[in-house]
Amino acid sequence: MDKQSIIGFVLIAILMGVFVWMTQPSEEQIAAQQRYQDSLYQIELARQLAEAQHIQKTNETQAIVENDSVRHINDSIRNLQYGIFASVLEGEDGYTTVENDVLELSFSNKGGQISKARLKNYQTSDSLPLLLFDGENENAYGFNIVTATNRVFNTRELYFTPLPGNDGQSITMRLALSDDKYLDYIYTLAPDDYMVRFEIKATNMFDVFARDFNKLDMIWTGKIRQQEKGRSFEERYTQLYYKFIADDVEHLSESKDQTATPTGRLKWIAYKDQFFSSVLIADEDFSSVKLESIKYETGPYLKDYSSQMIAAFDPTGNLATGFRFYLGPNHYATLKSYDKGISDNRQKLELERLVPLGAWIFRWVNKWLILPLFNFFGGFINSYGIIILLMTIVVKLVLFPLTYKSYMSSAKMRVLKPQVEALNAKYPGQDKAMERQKAVMDLYSRAGASPMSGCVPMLLQMPILIALFMFFPSAIELRQESFLWAKDLSTYDAVISWSAYVPLVSKYFGNHISLFCLLMTIVNVIYTKFNMEMSNTGQQQLPGMKYMMYLMPVMFLVFFNQYASGLTYYYLVSTLFTIIQTLLFRQFVNEEKLLAKLEENKKKTKKKSGFMARLEEAQKKQEALARQQAKGNSKKARR
Repeated sequence: MDKQSIIGFVLIAILMGVFVWMTQPSEEQIAAQQRYQDSLYQIELARQLAEAQHIQKTNETQAIVENDSVRHINDSIRNLQYGIFASVLEGEDGYTTVENDVLELSFSNKGGQISKARLKNYQTSDSLPLLLFDGENENAYGFNIVTATNRVFNTRELYFTPLPGNDGQSITMRLALSDDKYLDYIYTLAPDDYMVRFEIKATNMFDVFARDFNKLDMIWTGKIRQQEKGRSFEERYTQLYYKFIADDVEHLSESKDQTATPTGRLKWIAYKDQFFSSVLIADEDFSSVKLESIKYETGPYLKDYSSQMIAAFDPTGNLATGFRFYLGPNHYATLKSYDKGISDNRQKLELERLVPLGAWIFRWVNKWLILPLFNFFGGFINSYGIIILLMTIVVKLVLFPLTYKSYMSSAKMRVLKPQVEALNAKYPGQDKAMERQKAVMDLYSRAGASPMSGCVPMLLQMPILIALFMFFPSAIELRQESFLWAKDLSTYDAVISWSAYVPLVSKYFGNHISLFCLLMTIVNVIYTKFNMEMSNTGQQQLPGMKYMMYLMPVMFLVFFNQYASGLTYYYLVSTLFTIIQTLLFRQFVNEEKLLAKLEENKKKTKKKSGFMARLEEAQKKQEALARQQAKGNSKKARR
């Protein structure tokens, strides 16, 4: 390229640069252009959005039309399939609360049933509100309805409409099939009462039910929550109870799974734990009953109960089918009050049998002695520890004559100990055991002493002692009542606890040591040593018997460690009073005078008692048998 061409291109480039510089837009022109472009973008965006909304609206409208068509078809199918009941197969889940001073209940729209029960005056061992159950998973009941078209519906799956009463303590759960055809569950609470009235009444439903539909096939299921601190102890008192019409009360096993089909008609069925119960009571009766109890080894529940039964029903609605629910504490006086003024045995409930006071003789002692005494002191003393102490004193005074007689029997044999030892020396060895025993019994007979006379008073005391053993763990009055270091006299008072599971120990002894139980054991060991020294009559004892006597108090520690501290506290105080009584007896009974009296008795001609005569006769037969055996052995030896 020549020089002129290069100069020409340079000049053209300079001219183009000057042209571009002179023709470029100002800042105002650039801003205006940007605003113009933004406006075009917004307009396009609005157009696209409007178009999208139009498409969406068109699709939604089409979907609504399609869904309405599907829903209409489904409704038609459901109406054809379920008939008049189609309207109650679906509904709105909800709960309505009804309460009085002591009880708060929640009623579920689904099933029209009591789904939650809270006892206002009680708390769990963790200081939480005490709920007998909460939700259909823990308590549910329903009836099978057979329709004129032979379809079967269970009311647990149907939706009811709540109609609360004006008083706040009643509610009607209505299964409304139409404006004039409905089934009502009518619930009524009385003021300050744990009993709930429950009635089932049909209105214009006769043509809805099957022709022979005059009975309600009922199913009731329930899970029992753990409410107390000691699970294994609470399990012992958690049972399914049931009562026959005008007859006895029975229960399923507390320790294993069990089913039962009672042959008679039942008045009520109770789902019971240690201190609280849910009881379903029929105005008339339950028939064709099947009961089941399943035990949980771990978890928040102790037992799973279920009941199947049949109750009479009037499909015309002229008569209501009546029930009652008792949802409350196992308090003896409260349960007993529901039979007040009732003379007809068929109508008597005997709900107080839910309080386990023992078999008939022990229950009799608790009913007529221990309970009145307990309630008497409870009327003016607030501390249940003091009440137990006073009860122990009264029981000891009542048993004083028997205790004194038992002591005098052992004292007689004790003062005769030197003479018994002399007889032992006179007839030594195992081959003269019969002669030795006969001589000792003859000594006792002539002196007026009898080994059995000390046992009989002890046996007579047993009903009271066993009655108290049954009473204290069942007394709800002791629940969450503190005394000294024990925070709750109805359960164990752990002074040492651990969380690790120890085989055998954790299952039978627990993961703790109860202080009252430990003190009771120590005092019993001391009393055993003291009592063995006093009751040494000089007679030979079986080998190891001494150690067996000491083993018993140690076994008490294992056995009672998980029991109520109120019970072990009673045993502690009772044993201390027994020791004090024995010391006083020794102080005031002159054994020298007693021995002199026995020596005087020897000089008298005494007619043998029937027992001593039978004992001597048995000894003679035993001696004759021993002689025959000895002759037989001698003949064999000569052969």
